[in-house]
Amino acid sequence: MVDALRHRGISDEAVLAAMAAVPRHFFLDKDFVEHAYEDKAFPIACDQTISQPFTVAYQTVLLNIKNGDRVLEIGTGSGYQAAILAALGAKVFTVERQEGLYFQTKKLLDELGFKTVKCFFRDGSKGLAEKAPFDKIIVTAGAPVVPEPLKAQLAMGGILVIPVGESVQRMMKITRISATEFQEERLENFRFVPFLEGVSRK
Repeated sequence: MVDALRHRGISDEAVLAAMAAVPRHFFLDKDFVEHAYEDKAFPIACDQTISQPFTVAYQTVLLNIKNGDRVLEIGTGSGYQAAILAALGAKVFTVERQEGLYFQTKKLLDELGFKTVKCFFRDGSKGLAEKAPFDKIIVTAGAPVVPEPLKAQLAMGGILVIPVGESVQRMMKITRISATEFQEERLENFRFVPFLEGVSRK
């Protein structure tokens, strides 16, 4: 898998090492375990997906994680992205809007020993104000617009990585320059599950 990521242009050795260290098969439904290290997305509970490894690596590289960074993740999903961030030394606050997925993934991350990942059942569009500011924020669903609360919860110099768009999303890297100024970079196109407001208690 790591060789495939290198071939696709991922050159950050710290990110590649984290991808090699975190066993992806633990985060997949048992029906897909034999394909865990292919560069593919797979369905998980609550009609969500685990992103393909390239997408996880791409977003992680953009975040430029430093040891001890406080990172907010919107969309816990399977927990794989949070685990990669934790493997890089981040303190991760991850928010999931699907109650069933929240409980399932929180239990898995606890069992796997990811003690620096804290899970929250919340509406991700509002962020996590009581834990702000964050050095980095990552959104793992396709948002029609950038939620203003997420920009507000960035520390000065902080980075927000978010896919923005409807059927196809453009990855955006937003850096906070000052209290009122943000630098935006529009990068490659991706396809994510939609970013939804509110919570689901199914």
